[in-house]
Amino acid sequence: MPRSNAPAQPIHELADPPPPPGHAREVAPGVFWLRMPLPFALNHVNLWLIAGHDGFTLVDCGYGDATTREHWRQHFATTLAKRPIRRIVATHCHPDHLGNAAWLAAHFACPIAMTQGEYLAAHALIEQHAGFGQADVRALFARHGMAAEHLASLAARGNQYHRGVPEAPHAFVRLIDGDTLAMGSWTWRVIAGYGHSPEHAALATPEGRLLVAGDMLLPRISTNVAVWPGEPDGYPVARFLASLAAFETLPDDTLVLPSHGAPFRGIAARVSRLAAHHGERLAELHAALAAAGAPQSAAGIIPVLFRRELDLQQRFFAMGEAIAHLNHLWRAGRAERTVATDGAIRYAA
Repeated sequence: MPRSNAPAQPIHELADPPPPPGHAREVAPGVFWLRMPLPFALNHVNLWLIAGHDGFTLVDCGYGDATTREHWRQHFATTLAKRPIRRIVATHCHPDHLGNAAWLAAHFACPIAMTQGEYLAAHALIEQHAGFGQADVRALFARHGMAAEHLASLAARGNQYHRGVPEAPHAFVRLIDGDTLAMGSWTWRVIAGYGHSPEHAALATPEGRLLVAGDMLLPRISTNVAVWPGEPDGYPVARFLASLAAFETLPDDTLVLPSHGAPFRGIAARVSRLAAHHGERLAELHAALAAAGAPQSAAGIIPVLFRRELDLQQRFFAMGEAIAHLNHLWRAGRAERTVATDGAIRYAA
């Protein structure tokens, strides 16, 4: 549906408070909002149950730990009211989304639908191969200037992904951009997104005026857009911004169901703000490189992007994001990238 010339409506978040863990709130006919805790600074993830005539479709599953599974057991007795989950859809492979997928699928004997990119990435992350291993991450971050003590801390924590995803699905129903799924009262279209994860799948129903956005469109924060070792010269910021164009074709009164934060309306305004945000950060990085007088590492430039103290988890994501934005300047011809004989990578305006 093409966008009209009418002004975009401002971002408006639902005033209703989020449901407490173990409870659900109906946000549209037959569409229920669940919230699960996370053991990070970003302390929650939203999940979505869509009621059908004989059970539910669940979109995303929560972090695969004992706390979340106890909340799920409460939902088995209350929210589901003895009606089964018939299908699971995973927007992407990150632990807060895929962590309980295999466990729930075994409990309900139901299929898991996801894109092939996310399915394969999950297995590579658990099995630590194909450039997805922690040793690969540390090697990449070392080349980009991460301090030895931070590298040692990353090594000590081991495979954090596997803690959040104890088991990846061993079979899946493949989703591809443009596919349609019948969920509840509407037909939903798969919208593939890039930059945050390998092949993220959002779900939109224009007739229902709903978008399950996953991590691609959040109301207050910009999702992590990062470079990882399997694609060290990657261009994820450009891919992320290009992916947002598909959301702009949706009706502006669409209720966006994000993975973090509150449901909201105002897609066009939010897409515009995200594009402006990344543009501002790129301009700040370029100015910092120009003022530095010497080539800079991604680790050294992190304070330009993140003006606060970072814990280990946040620093892990900050490194990937700093490399992504520096690569963007380099690929766009706004920065030079040099590689020393020891492999160290530096950038200059």
